[in-house]
Amino acid sequence: MSTSLLLKYFPDLTETQIEQFTSLESLYHEWNEKINVISRKDMESLYEKHILHSLGVAKVMAFEPGTRVLDIGTGGGFPGIPLAILFPETEFTLVDSIGKKITVVNAVAEGAGLKNVKAIHGRAEKVKEKFHFVVSRAVTQMPEFLKWLKGKFEKEQINSKHNGVLYLKGGELAEELAGIKCEIYSLKNYFDEDFFDTKKVVYVSKGNFNS
Repeated sequence: MSTSLLLKYFPDLTETQIEQFTSLESLYHEWNEKINVISRKDMESLYEKHILHSLGVAKVMAFEPGTRVLDIGTGGGFPGIPLAILFPETEFTLVDSIGKKITVVNAVAEGAGLKNVKAIHGRAEKVKEKFHFVVSRAVTQMPEFLKWLKGKFEKEQINSKHNGVLYLKGGELAEELAGIKCEIYSLKNYFDEDFFDTKKVVYVSKGNFNS
């Protein structure tokens, strides 16, 4: 399965990108034995449930070269590392409050030969740089998440969408997103696998919350 699944939806991957995506399997297997960042059950479907899921963001937003992206609560590097492979000219900063997870991120990024990934051990609120986009994979409820982002965004716009948040979420979101002006993209419209039936990308422009 591995990269053939990715090529099904991203047929224009370069040889370098294919090699990098292929390397993730052995890197995550190796590091997951030392530091458990992915459940053993999920390791069997790494490419579907973690890598392709992360790339769901790319179906909504193709980052322009020079874009700076912050991945909050990255865990073992999702969605940041798959997106960094897909967008080599975009700069990714991956932050997590758990140090051992950042150890894995650094090792995987180095092992895959990624030059556009920086990993930070700490809380998102403490990151002082500014970014065009913030990505994340369901670290907390959206209203709480948006509170962490004050002062995080660049003023300049270089992408097709206004700077803001691209958030991977699953399930029923009506109550959680009540009162938040956003766009919701269902990943089942892009990916055929049953896993994506309830998965979504939520886009919130920085102009629609106190950023």
